[in-house]
Amino acid sequence: MHIRRVSFDHPDAVKLNDEVQAEYHRRYGDGGDATTLAPEDFRPPNGVYLIAYDENDVPVATGGWRAQDTNDEGNLDGDAEIKRMFVVETMRGRGLARRILSALEEDAREAGRRRMVLETGTEQPEAIALYTSCDYEPCAKFGYYREYEASRCFAKALSS
Repeated sequence: MHIRRVSFDHPDAVKLNDEVQAEYHRRYGDGGDATTLAPEDFRPPNGVYLIAYDENDVPVATGGWRAQDTNDEGNLDGDAEIKRMFVVETMRGRGLARRILSALEEDAREAGRRRMVLETGTEQPEAIALYTSCDYEPCAKFGYYREYEASRCFAKALSS
């Protein structure tokens, strides 16, 4: 297994993003995550997008972070927001999400970000379990879904 930095509009990123959107649709019954994202959101030093590839060079997991500072969505200066954490179904339970998360935290820390934040939902209990097991704690709601009952937001300080 190896992890590569790619652009958010890389063909493998687009493929996995389509899969995660389908997963959101299955779990929440809507059209997927409506949060506005752009390739430039994930360009260093203001973010990064990672894909894990298996031994056959097939993309199997993904995740990114983007800089989020004080704005009308409730973020704080120095925040790095996790987006599009996803592992294909056949590769779940192997620690890939934990590896991607660790790599994202390290990259955000090196970029000078002070806090990692994320939004997930009640229909993703395995995501909530991952984040809480990695020392993420509930925080004030932020972002596009902050008014939704099923939304859950978490944060973790990034120490240097």
